Amino acid sequence: MNPSEIGHWNSELRAKSPLEIVRWANGLAGGGAIVSTNFRPFEAAILHLAVQVQPDIPVLWVDHGYNRPATYKHAQELVARFNLNLKAFVPRMTAAHRDAIYGPIPTTEDEAGLKRFSAAMKLEPFQRGMKELAPTVWITALRKVQNPNRAGLDIVSLDTNFGALKVSPFFYFSDAELESYLAQHRLPNEWDYFDPAKADEKRECGLHAAWGGKAVNA
Repeated sequence: MNPSEIGHWNSELRAKSPLEIVRWANGLAGGGAIVSTNFRPFEAAILHLAVQVQPDIPVLWVDHGYNRPATYKHAQELVARFNLNLKAFVPRMTAAHRDAIYGPIPTTEDEAGLKRFSAAMKLEPFQRGMKELAPTVWITALRKVQNPNRAGLDIVSLDTNFGALKVSPFFYFSDAELESYLAQHRLPNEWDYFDPAKADEKRECGLHAAWGGKAVNA
């Protein structure tokens, strides 16, 4: 899809509901769609949407080994509730092994260290997952309000890091609107979430930023 077509569809889809957007994306993919998740807050919404349209849609999850117990329990609950076709990918090095060799997770003062951490523990297994699943359409929970980098994206964007058309049906939703969605569908949420590859919600871990593609291929 070229930039002109992407612009057209962003205009068309802006007035559509998230469910209509996922139906459009699934039809476009012709069976080649996936949805990614990290089981962070509000992820139940995107998973609920995806399985309504395609119950067996592959769900790509990178389990980097640093999730908190509540997040693992939340993941287990959603897997059971939605009967998710979960495709979990893990780093080539366990969390315990990495910590023993390289020490604690880098802080926000060590940007280079965080990028190395992300490349090894998140980006590399995610790339493996994308190569194995080979999606034409990648459904995500990205939203404009999450950080400045994402504000420059849109519902539909071409992902150059992993070579798929990225579709974000909740892109223009606020936290309050997602809270309402979860309440309407009686879906659980989980707030004890921490992404060690970000260390700060305003940073990007590299999955949705240009530097991530270079880090993975380094």
